[in-house]
Amino acid sequence: MFLRKSMEALGRRMPEEVIQAPAHPWLLILDDVRSMHNVGAAFRTADAFGISGMYLCGFTPTPPHRDIRKTALGAEESVAWLHFTHVEDALTKANQEGYRIVAIEQAQPSTLLSEWSGFRDEKLALIFGNEVSGVSDAALAAAAQCIEIPQWGAKHSLNISVSIGVVLWELARNMKGR
Repeated sequence: MFLRKSMEALGRRMPEEVIQAPAHPWLLILDDVRSMHNVGAAFRTADAFGISGMYLCGFTPTPPHRDIRKTALGAEESVAWLHFTHVEDALTKANQEGYRIVAIEQAQPSTLLSEWSGFRDEKLALIFGNEVSGVSDAALAAAAQCIEIPQWGAKHSLNISVSIGVVLWELARNMKGR
């Protein structure tokens, strides 16, 4: 029989403790994401993986909003974020901060996520695009690399919130050797 762990046993930190703690050197850039639920899920996943922050670009919704909070469950308070009117400005800032720009998109050429290597010690800015049109041409042009999540089904895309979880998990999984 399994028993659910208590909140104390999980050892969770308060949002203000998380903000002060060292973070993984990863930044999410959301490029014209439409759905507040996807933005909330991105915050929640970013919090779970302890990443450096998020840049919300273009018409991507920003906190505070009850629909973001509904999915984020308060993670919008523990993950640093900035809003940029233009994704190019976010990319410029990420470059200035020493991040390597990586687009998560089905593009030519791309590297399959399962074959991606050489990122253990890098600061990475991971761009995720619009639910319909994907990562913008401007963001693709600025990316140093394009990563593609392998898929074998009839559909040719994953929800952005799922994609963020898959990519961050792969990064975290590969950090075991650090």
